[in-house]
Formats: sequence, C-alpha cells, structure tokens
Amino acid sequence: MDNRHSILTDTLPDQAVFALDIGTRSIIGMVGMPDGDRIHIVAIERAEHTKRAMIDGQIEDIDQVAKIAGQVKDRLEKKLGCRLDKVSVAAAGRALRTESVTYEMELSRPQKIDAESVSRLEAGAISEAEKLFMNRDDKDSDRQFYLVGYTVSRYYLDNYMISNLIDHHGRVLKADIIATFLPTEVVESLYAAMHKIGLEVASLTLEPIAAINAAIPQNIRLLNLAMVDIGAGTSDIAVCRDGCVTGYTMAILAGDEITETIMKEYLVDFDTAEKIKADIDEGAELHFTDILGFEQIITRESIFECIKEASSRLCEEISAKILEVNGGMPSAVFLAGGGSRLSGLKEGIVEHLKIDPKRVAIAGNNFKINAYSDEYDLENPEFATPLGIVISAGFSIVNDSFRVILNDRPAKLFRNGSFTVMDVLMMNGYNYQDMIGRSGQNLVVSVNGKRTVFYGEKAEPSVLTLNGEETQLSDSVNTEDWIVFIPATRGKNASAMLSDVAELGKGNKVLVNGEEAKKDAPLKSGDSIVIETTEAEIKEEPVLNDGEEKPVKADSSSPAHQTSNEQGENSRESKGKITFFLNNNPLTLPLKPDHRPYYLMDMLEYSGIDFKNVTGQVVLEVNGESGYFQQELHSRDRIMIYQVK
Repeated sequence: MDNRHSILTDTLPDQAVFALDIGTRSIIGMVGMPDGDRIHIVAIERAEHTKRAMIDGQIEDIDQVAKIAGQVKDRLEKKLGCRLDKVSVAAAGRALRTESVTYEMELSRPQKIDAESVSRLEAGAISEAEKLFMNRDDKDSDRQFYLVGYTVSRYYLDNYMISNLIDHHGRVLKADIIATFLPTEVVESLYAAMHKIGLEVASLTLEPIAAINAAIPQNIRLLNLAMVDIGAGTSDIAVCRDGCVTGYTMAILAGDEITETIMKEYLVDFDTAEKIKADIDEGAELHFTDILGFEQIITRESIFECIKEASSRLCEEISAKILEVNGGMPSAVFLAGGGSRLSGLKEGIVEHLKIDPKRVAIAGNNFKINAYSDEYDLENPEFATPLGIVISAGFSIVNDSFRVILNDRPAKLFRNGSFTVMDVLMMNGYNYQDMIGRSGQNLVVSVNGKRTVFYGEKAEPSVLTLNGEETQLSDSVNTEDWIVFIPATRGKNASAMLSDVAELGKGNKVLVNGEEAKKDAPLKSGDSIVIETTEAEIKEEPVLNDGEEKPVKADSSSPAHQTSNEQGENSRESKGKITFFLNNNPLTLPLKPDHRPYYLMDMLEYSGIDFKNVTGQVVLEVNGESGYFQQELHSRDRIMIYQVK
C-alpha cells in the first residue's frame, strides 16, 4: 500500500491540509501531508466555472462558486476515501489595497525591550497605516474597507536593522510594515461559499503571499526577487529582499484580457477563445466554429497579431507594478499561474522591464524544495497559489492555519507571522477604545468665580482572558487557545442640577449666565453661576455620580518623596482612599466599590493628555517598567504617562 492510502481514515489527520485556490476561471483543490521539512501532495482536483461567478479574482455569485468548490471537494473525498471538513483558502480580488508604513517609537530611556513594547510599536504602525489609507483620495468612498492583516518587513533598534527586538537593549524602536485592506464582502463571501458546502475555514491568507511561499522559498529570499502569479482575472505580485517579503500588490489585467480580445476579433464564445489561447503553440493552424456557425481556419501568426496589443498592455501593467512595489528593478522575476504559459508573455516582460532575458523564468523549479508528489507533476506554474496555501498552512507560515476561539466562535485570522492577543482582537473588528474605554465627560461650571467640577462615571474596564486566565494584549496565542473579551463600557456623562450648587427660594438671587434663575434647571458645561446673597450657603464640593467623593490632588509643589506628605496620604487611605504618584505628583482617589482594583487605564484621564488629539506615541510606565492597559495598580505605585513626539 502506498503512502497516500496509509493515511486514509474517516476524516483527514489533524496535520493534513486541504487547500482550495478559488480562481476567476477555475477552482483547484489540493491535499497535502507534512513529511519532515516538505509537504507530500497526495491529491489534486480541478473544476472550471461554468458561469462567470468570479470577476477579477473576487466572488460575485456565492452559490455558483460553492457549487464548483463542492464538486472539487467531492472528487477529492472519493479519491482519498475520507471526509474533508476544514479548508485553507487565500483572498485577493481587484479591491485589495496595501499601505507601507515606517513607524518610530522612542522610549524614555535605554531599556530591555519586552513583548509589550513591540506590541505598542506595531500598534502605532497599524494606526498610522490605517490613517494614511483612510485619507487616500483613490480609496473607494462607497465601500467599507478594514484592516485584515499586516506583515512586519523589518525592525530597527537605535537605527540598526534587527530581525527580533525582544530582550535587546535600546531606546529608539522602528518598524516597517505592510498593512493589507480589503472590503468586508471579499472575506465574508469566501466564508459564506465555504459554509455552504460544509467547510470550516481553518486558514485564510493572501494569494500573493501564498504564491511567493511556493515560488520563492525562504533560503533564496536574501536576493531581490519578484514573483508574478498571472491568473485569469488578476496578476498577483510579491517581492522580497534581505530575507523578507517587502511588498505585494496586484494588477487587474490578466489572462482574460487576451481571451476577450480573441472573442471580439473572431466572433467566438468565451470557451472557444480560451481554447484558441491555450492551443496557440500547438500547430501552424487552428480550426474553430464562430458564433454564426461558420468554420474558420486561422494561422498562428494571425493570432499573435490579434493579441499583440492586449499582450503588450498586460506586460506593461505587470512591469509597472513590479517597479512600483519593489522601488526599482529586481534581480530576477518568476512567472507563475496559468497565464504565465501564454506564448510571448515572458518576452514581453523582458522588453518592458528592460531586463536580461536570463533573469525572467517560469516558476516551478523551486516547488520541489518545499513539496513533492509521487503521482503529480508539481512543476506546473498553475499550482503556485494552491501549493503555496498548503505550504503556508502545513508549516504554519501563516498561523491562521490553526484555530483560535474568540467569545465561543472561531476567530477570523489573517496575517503572516506569529499572533498576539491584540492581533486577534483587531482582526475581528475590535479597536483600542474597546480595550481601554472612556470615562464619562465631566461637567465644569463656575460658582461665584470658583471652578466646580462634577465628574463623569468611570469606564467599566474591559474583561480579557486567555484560556480562563487574565492576559496581556502582547501575550502569544497558540493553536486551540480560547479568548474571552468583553469590551470596556464608557462611563455615563456627569449631570447636575442648579440646586446641587445653590439654594433656591430662600430670598437669595441666583444668576445663571447673567440671567436670574426662577427654578431648578439642569446645568451645562461652561455655565457661570452667581449667588447674590449673604444668607444662602454654597453647597459643599460636588461628589461623583456614583456617590464617591471627588478625587483630591495634593499641591504639585509638595515634593512627592517627603515623609510628611506620604504620611498624609496614608491618613487618607485609612479613610477609604488610595494614593498613587502620577507623573511625580500624588493623586488620591476614593476606593472603588467592593474594593475593586484600579488599573493603569484608569489613570489616563488624570494624565493631562488629550486623547482626542494625540500628537505622538503615548508611553506607559509603572515603577520604572513598561506598563500595559490592564495592569493592576497598588498603593503608592509610581506611574508615568506621557507623549513622545
């Protein structure tokens, strides 16, 4: 019995990978088993779309795509003798957008770099990428884009390039990232089509990333190389150098451009035009029947003349995209996908790039580095994407190939590299406001010239656990981990009535913004209240809406380290209050109900930073160490919250 039959069971073994490459013209299914440092491909099936269910790499007809994908799945199940219930797929489509960003973060002093610092660095870079992308004029204004993942190309520590920042010492951190944006419907349509045929999406990556993982193995990525996967609807492009994938993009010109040109020139249907294109190198003459029923015979030379202009446009577009994403001429180019076989295409790329012909090759020779098969010829350039999906999932190059449960449901994961809790939350639609929360707005009025503040309720902090234990945003996520996240809830805005600051109806005259008040009324921030009386008493300082006393800050001129001062703070704590030292000044707050702890996020509103207009990276420190939002605070902790511009 061969190796393929030895793995047959009712369901695939956990380590096996079932991949579907859902292309514009066809769907290719591939099943592989990790075998040491290579993937053993045990089954391949392919089915053509009978209708134009895909346009430019994006699903238009979910039912039709599900139908064809179901046919591929059924054939593979019969061939293997087992059930397929999880699938790895790749997304692309004409709407894929990327944003490349370099982001720098300076720490308050040289220190050991921990995971939380790296997480903050990447989060800052992501925010910058989102800001740049959302402000772009060329973004489709009527579509909702969202960040689906990002790849870190390079890290820098004190201006020196480094592969891993963790545990090194330094002060200035920098990262180059490539953030990827897709409309919601692109990813959701993939999930919907797979759900219709009973498949759970176990891994989701990007088509250009999948293809480069097959065409350009890690051991040759020190060179500046470009990979172009030319499909029917799109041409996916990825480039690498210095061991990293440094960019990816796509051209919406591809094989269909040639097919449609043949249709118009010879009055044939799409399938006939596809056959003419495929058979262009088979002989000197081609025979076919046009849509009017006439038999035609055309020469190979006449077809080349017909498609010359369209082929030139395709080669020009691909070449321009390569130069754009790479920032110049690459050392070599690999052509993959079914379109790479089009006669004259390689020569056209050489002409438009003005590159040595020996530096442009059809991909396939390197496939055997990461995969092998006893039954199939894997050097077919059309296998770049499906093989890349299998390789990416099988070797966990895309860690989305394992399952993570978020709030009792499989999380959508979509990026290259390792995952943190923050990554999972952001990829599933949560943002920093969900993690931090906001206190309710304060109500500030003037009473006889004295500033009086009614404080809004504090935010209810978020709840975040990993496998039942409290966790940090920077903690790593592993296969089958489960995360529970309850977003922070914003506190209620402060509210107060005129009677909260002045006695009414006792012969005193109360003016609100210069007009005499006849009755009790709600106050608004900025109101000026004047009490003209010698009899009425101004009420005591207002209290928080939840019944707690107003926070008391010590005079900033009192040195925080003085023994007498700290003794005073101890006295306050004995009366149901707790004292911290924020930015070197004491801050005394009432104890929370049920003696719940204060968290670092609670200190943000007292830091003096306007979080609606942040102008630089916000640094969080507790007792001289890097802090995190959900860090529990203790009496007399020394806290620093400041911006680095």
